[in-house]
Amino acid sequence: MSVNKDYIIGLDIGTSSTKSIVRRTDGVTKMVFQQSYPIEQPLPGYSEQDPDLILAAVKQGISRAVEEMEGPPAAISFSSAMHSIMALDAGGKPLTPLIIWADNRSEGCADRIKASPEGSLIYRQTGTPIHAMSPLPKLCWLKEEQPGIFSRSAMFPGIKEYILYHLLGEYYVDHSIASATGMFDIHALKWNETALKMAGVKAGQLPRPVSADHLFPGILPERAVELGIPAATPIIIGGSDGCLAQLGSRAMDPGHATLTIGTSGAMRMAGSSAKVDERQRLFTYLLTDDVYISGGATNNGGVVIQWMVEQLFRLPVQQLGELVQAALETEPDHLICLPYLFGERAPIWDSSASASFIGIRQYHDNRHFIRAAIEGICFALLSIREALTETIGPVNKVSVSGGFTSTPGWIQLLANIFEQEMYCLQSGDASAEGAILLAAKVLGWETGHWEVQEPLKVYYPDLKHKELYRENFRRYKQLYELIKTKP
Repeated sequence: MSVNKDYIIGLDIGTSSTKSIVRRTDGVTKMVFQQSYPIEQPLPGYSEQDPDLILAAVKQGISRAVEEMEGPPAAISFSSAMHSIMALDAGGKPLTPLIIWADNRSEGCADRIKASPEGSLIYRQTGTPIHAMSPLPKLCWLKEEQPGIFSRSAMFPGIKEYILYHLLGEYYVDHSIASATGMFDIHALKWNETALKMAGVKAGQLPRPVSADHLFPGILPERAVELGIPAATPIIIGGSDGCLAQLGSRAMDPGHATLTIGTSGAMRMAGSSAKVDERQRLFTYLLTDDVYISGGATNNGGVVIQWMVEQLFRLPVQQLGELVQAALETEPDHLICLPYLFGERAPIWDSSASASFIGIRQYHDNRHFIRAAIEGICFALLSIREALTETIGPVNKVSVSGGFTSTPGWIQLLANIFEQEMYCLQSGDASAEGAILLAAKVLGWETGHWEVQEPLKVYYPDLKHKELYRENFRRYKQLYELIKTKP
């Protein structure tokens, strides 16, 4: 069986699903296939997944693409969600489920590491804020709470590394996934000894780090037969979903930030050097040797509004759209929401943060509460923009994407609060797109003729309520400092 030189498979291994995209040499997308899988939460604070369900979804995505295209690809390139970790025995058998970014059980470990003399050093060297999301405190928790499993563990990979092990027979991790573990030195490009000592693991128990554009010349023969592709099919290791979304959104120019709101939210910007925030508000991940992606993620996006509709107002989730629309048509006032329903990551990195409404009056109804929550989500992202501006440089352009773009009023509100234009992109597949672009570069494909995504619409700020939003944002930041439970 010969390798088909006409297309690349881009695979995005997400938290809730794996998406497979086929792109031909002429730039035409021929297939998009998505396979979902569940998140298990057996105890409060736990968020786990079955790694073999995800592996099966990846295999199905590859097989479906080969069947659709009636032949094997020029290469397969990977994007993946960050911060997952699991324990394997010497034979590669899982000893734990996959522990994902949303798992907060290691909060106490994260607090101790952050407060230790080594905490700030680890952040400066790795670029990853110390928080329960990342594998460093997760491994500390496993060492302390499940010492029997920890002592039997031979390897601690994340989900993409587990999948690559099944394809290649060896453990590898790309630099951008590695730099999101909190244990990888983004300056020296090796596992960080201080962090490894804190986690209680050796470098040999973690996958071998390689650049995101690293090409493997083939896969295990038995996997090739299973997937219906040649054993000589090239594999591009790729990167993390956040870093590759920046590439896939064509937002690599200085001052060009991407902003996404879906279940959660994030804001990122590319740079040519590893600028680490002295106040530890931002992450800085390495994509390739000279490209760094800095930014922050919020735990609390659309999931907060859905929770309010279902749990606070006891209304059917089918009414969410009309309730959000009614809220956006309501005049803003001084009702403020700290939307930290699920704790918070950037810029405060406080897993114990909780949601609050401040300034409730007798005339407030569900429209005002939903509007305040939406504004609070926007304020969280505005806080991240502040940190980006202070650390990386001015944010001159913002390209927005994600589920919230189906609600134009929300994008307009964001433009009003940011006092900045918002360029709306249709980039739901930006991470897989980034994986394909990376692979095309490695293969030497010419992509200049590929269609460059134009914004669907530009939203210009309406400054009518500028002073109110500025005042509410000032109070928003003060309120967290007043009511937070951690020193």
